[in-house]
Amino acid sequence: MITLLQAAGVAADEANKMGLWELFNKGGWLMWVLLLLGGLTVFIFVERFIAISKASGLDINFMNRIRDYIYDGKIDSAVNLCRKTDTPIARMIEKGIGRLGRPMGDVQTAIENVANLEVSKLENGLPFLATIAGGAPMIGFLGTVIGMVRTFMDMSAAGGTVDMALLSSGMYVAMVTTVGGLIVGIPAYFGYNYLVARIEKVVFRMEANSIAFMDILNQPVK
Repeated sequence: MITLLQAAGVAADEANKMGLWELFNKGGWLMWVLLLLGGLTVFIFVERFIAISKASGLDINFMNRIRDYIYDGKIDSAVNLCRKTDTPIARMIEKGIGRLGRPMGDVQTAIENVANLEVSKLENGLPFLATIAGGAPMIGFLGTVIGMVRTFMDMSAAGGTVDMALLSSGMYVAMVTTVGGLIVGIPAYFGYNYLVARIEKVVFRMEANSIAFMDILNQPVK
């Protein structure tokens, strides 16, 4: 154990003198896997963030205009407004408008079906992001085990003479991959939860606007 701690100390001292690229190469092939996962994490987060931000945008007077159009009998104008708005809420309301004249249960079902599809679209990529959040640290831990096995193999090959510099190569793999796994996994974890929270807000707004639309249909025209 003392030998392993000494090897780890030697590896840490040498790491302080190295650049990031040299440290990356010391981690072995698993670092390329983590680099790929890190790139996918950034791509998924940015792409979903933009999509969710676009889905969150809605004119505060949208439902008021829809109500006025329906009360005035301007159904085509209401449909055109929904198509120009191009948000999940607008598409949901457009489907409800297309079911006008049918039983309220059919209208409600049509709205809910569109809402489920829109939420599913917003969640694209999130399961993979969650997998990265949990899998990247595990890959780092795999690197730790591989590094320790390599260290013990080097110790066995060295016989009675133990060279700290020789043992430090295995410690590099153990330490660098662990750090790499955490660097990828932690942002993926926080990014996933942030996006899920944003989607929940969109879902809440969709439910609120669905209720408002049904109220419009159920209110008597003045």
